Amino acid sequence: MSALNLPPLPPVGGETTGRNVVDVLAEQHRELLELAELPPGPDRGRYAQALVAELSRHLSAEEQYLYPAVRKVVPDGDRLADRELAEDHDLLVTLQRLDRAGPDDPDFEAAAAAVSEAVARHVRADAEELLPLLTQMAPIEDLIRIGNRVETAEEAAPTRPHPGTPARPPWNKVVDPVVAVVDKARDAVTRRTTYARDL
Repeated sequence: MSALNLPPLPPVGGETTGRNVVDVLAEQHRELLELAELPPGPDRGRYAQALVAELSRHLSAEEQYLYPAVRKVVPDGDRLADRELAEDHDLLVTLQRLDRAGPDDPDFEAAAAAVSEAVARHVRADAEELLPLLTQMAPIEDLIRIGNRVETAEEAAPTRPHPGTPARPPWNKVVDPVVAVVDKARDAVTRRTTYARDL
């Protein structure tokens, strides 16, 4: 039985394999750091749209699965998760500023710089503290399960920042997919860029 109360992995015979949460988040963090360096030029607004969407999905999935796992198995995990939730809330507020400001808006550059700085802090906190602690305390099977759930949750996550929605389970697992439906409908109508791969 999983220490994190997660269902078992499907039987694959032999050694447990797959992308664990550290692999999944490390790849996403690299992409987010690159995306946060918004390039100059006429496509700067599209890059900002993709950054807002990618980061909104990423934070939603971490709130649903990474932080609860940290709370459950890492010593002093409640304090660490609460600190990250507070930082993520501030990041969502700043991300909302960037989302509302067009590239010609005077607030755009300040919001873009603040988001870039916050993304770098977020990545450092995960890479230097949360993920190493989680790796020490949770078995590889659970890390793979969390990685699977993070990837799945992102596909059903909001594409815009919503700092006023619940940030802890079970409510975020209920509210985020509903909010995501509205976000995705707006994205389709406005032809908004929501994935870095579409740039």
